[in-house]
Amino acid sequence: MENIFFCSANIESTLKEWLNKQSCSRVFILCDENTAKYCLPKISFLQGKGLIFQIPAGEAYKNLETAQQVWSAMTAQYLDRNALCINLGGGVIGDLGGFCAATYKRGIDFIQIPTTLLAQVDASIGGKVGIDFEGYKNQIGLFASPKAVFIDTNFLETLPEKELLAGFAEIIKHCLIADKEMWDEISTKSWQEQDWQELVKHSVSFKNLIVEKDFQEKGVRKLLNFGHTIGHALESYFLSKNEKLLHGEAVAWGIIAETFLSYQKGFIEKEDLEEIQDFIAFQFKESKKWLSDRDVDEIVMLALQDKKNQNNEIRCTLLSEIGRGIIDVSVEEYELQEAIFYLNEFSPPTKVE
Repeated sequence: MENIFFCSANIESTLKEWLNKQSCSRVFILCDENTAKYCLPKISFLQGKGLIFQIPAGEAYKNLETAQQVWSAMTAQYLDRNALCINLGGGVIGDLGGFCAATYKRGIDFIQIPTTLLAQVDASIGGKVGIDFEGYKNQIGLFASPKAVFIDTNFLETLPEKELLAGFAEIIKHCLIADKEMWDEISTKSWQEQDWQELVKHSVSFKNLIVEKDFQEKGVRKLLNFGHTIGHALESYFLSKNEKLLHGEAVAWGIIAETFLSYQKGFIEKEDLEEIQDFIAFQFKESKKWLSDRDVDEIVMLALQDKKNQNNEIRCTLLSEIGRGIIDVSVEEYELQEAIFYLNEFSPPTKVE
């Protein structure tokens, strides 16, 4: 992980030292209204380092229109191919900024400074960049690695609780697909009691190891898609209805639905399903959505457009047991529908035993 810097006590000095060793011609800093207000002051020297381009916050702005605005700003500043783009923000800024940098003049260098838990443990690691298109999540994008990633868990103190909890979903996913021991540890505590610094390092190390083995997601990297077939469909659906459902919240409910699929296919025991769903549903009970038959039909249609599907077959990553995922499981449309209906069939527990 030589290009990933954990710098919780000294991000400004670490970043400044790294930048002084680079030979970039100009610096372009992309942020949103929240990171400009709460995070940029923590790296104050950047404010005199280059152009700061600010966009509105939220998934609704991870689109072609915003990308065009970023490219226009880069062009207006005469950025050449030796310029550097610094993405200061959560998953939206990282995905959008990385995409714009990787396509501007056929690619300029970029670095990620993730400021949300979700971005620190997932979105900033692995080189997936892109935008949403015509209602589909990450429909346009490419693989492009950042030149460096700077992780400062102190940024988490700037987050609303809802955003912090959303990032926890990706940590849960990592444990369920590969680390039962860590699952046993986190599932005995509420999300407020977790050691974020330890969990961020654990998740970053795990994801980086997977990405190094399979950068373009031809094999083992597909494990990281657990919870995302249904999760992305849920997120896209509620975004289209202007009902906010954060990515991590959608993934959390996607994990429950896809754990149900794992049970229905005989991969896991009912006790495993109940253990997983009760813990997640209790933590994420505030984001529970009640779905009508029409909602379910539309969500299924969105899932049919998922990037992981092959030859008109729905392909999911499921669980073979707690702590072990299984990739490329073929799922029928009716099974997907049953799994989404299942989300309606239980109420989040009032406590977890």
